[in-house]
Amino acid sequence: MLSIQHLIVALAESSSVQAQIIRNALSELGITRMEVFETGEALLEYIGKYKPDVVMSAFHLPDMTGGEMIFRMRGHTELRDLPFILVSSETNPDLIDPMRQAGLMGILPKPFDLPQLRKVINDTLDFLAVNQNDTDSDLDYADLNILVVDDSVMARRHIRTVLERLGFEKITESWSGKDALPLIDSTLFDLVLTDYNMPMMDGCELASYIRTRSMQSSVPIIMISSEENMERLAAAEAAGVSAIMGKPFETSAVRQVLRTQLAQR
Repeated sequence: MLSIQHLIVALAESSSVQAQIIRNALSELGITRMEVFETGEALLEYIGKYKPDVVMSAFHLPDMTGGEMIFRMRGHTELRDLPFILVSSETNPDLIDPMRQAGLMGILPKPFDLPQLRKVINDTLDFLAVNQNDTDSDLDYADLNILVVDDSVMARRHIRTVLERLGFEKITESWSGKDALPLIDSTLFDLVLTDYNMPMMDGCELASYIRTRSMQSSVPIIMISSEENMERLAAAEAAGVSAIMGKPFETSAVRQVLRTQLAQR
């Protein structure tokens, strides 16, 4: 497993004061290998040549937003699985939610405290180290059929990456609840992971269909979503969702939920 002191961080931050604050905080955790860039383009050029372990970035940069940066990374074969941590006071959901869908490792506010930083760094280390050998489950994950339903290609890719690192091999993808119905009707799945907000049929409606109208009404359903409306999440649970996780999600939490839900089948 990669040690925290060996972690290489690339940071995009135009403010020298903010960059120094982040550098000092990382140093307190034992991280000293850090490259700082004032623009997004400079960081992208660097990580294209010298792949670091994690990218940290402000949202507002002189030449692009943090959102534009993560979208460009996710569109690049060599960079799309690189952990990305947003460090920003930006809270506009129209700006932040697309980044959540793209597979953020975590979001740190400005200002952040050391426990918040330690938590997101530990989850980054967990993501980088996770593989099928980490599981203590008696199940052979490679033999299990998994269905991932999400209208975001980047979200599906991020979820698939985590699942594959855990040892899952049989992963089917679908872009909406309605698109998933023929799959549900024709294939037996051991686990369904779904987003909430999707076109044509959302995750709540999909869960209801599986529980009341399909031949696999007992299959575990895990909802991974940026939805924060408690009434809507309660409706999803009432529809039969087994567990709900937010975006961004912690790799260790996903692993634990998977173990629990698969053991209860």
